[in-house]
Amino acid sequence: MLSASDFKKGATFVMDGAVYTVVDFQHVKPGKGSAFVRAKIKNIMTGSSNERTFNPEEKFENAIIETKEMEYLYNDGNLYYFMDPETYDQIPLGVDLVQDALPYLKENMSATIKFFEGSAFNVTPPNFVVLLITECEPGVKGDTATGANKQATMETGYKVNVPLFVNEGEYIRIDTRTGEYMERVKEP
Repeated sequence: MLSASDFKKGATFVMDGAVYTVVDFQHVKPGKGSAFVRAKIKNIMTGSSNERTFNPEEKFENAIIETKEMEYLYNDGNLYYFMDPETYDQIPLGVDLVQDALPYLKENMSATIKFFEGSAFNVTPPNFVVLLITECEPGVKGDTATGANKQATMETGYKVNVPLFVNEGEYIRIDTRTGEYMERVKEP
C-alpha cells in the first residue's frame, strides 16, 4: 500500500479503478488546519491529468508497471505487431497506442512497451533513431551560412526541419523526445 504522504514523482497507484502516476507533488502544512498533499496525477491509460488534494493518511494500492523492450515487426491495417525477443511472443497493438511512436519506428526496430496487468498502455521509441531522408529539396552551394532550415521527409513519412546542407538519400539522427534533427550520420 502507498500512502499519500509517501508520494514521489513517478509513483504509480490504483485509485477508483484507474491507474495513476504522480507527475508532481507538494506536502503542505498550513498554519491553521491539518496538513495535506497537493499532487498532479496522470491517468496512464487515458493520458489525462489533473490536480488533486489528498489527506496524507489516504492509502492506495500500488500499481506494478512492467516494462519490456520489444521489436516492431510490421503493421496489418490498424494493428501493429511487436515481438518479445526473449520468448518470440507477438502482440498486436492498436493504432491509438502506437501513434506517438509511429513517426520514428521502422520494421525490426526496438521500442519500449509498458504493461499494467498484462495490458499494454504505452509505446515509446528509442531516444535517438537514424532514418533515411526520402524526399528533400537540394541544397544550394554557398547557402549554408544563414543557418536556415528546410523540410525533409523521412522513410517513415515523418517530416523534420533540417539544415540546408542535408540532402535526399542521407541518413540523419533524430531525437524522438523533441522530434528534432540532431546530425548527419553514415549509413547505419
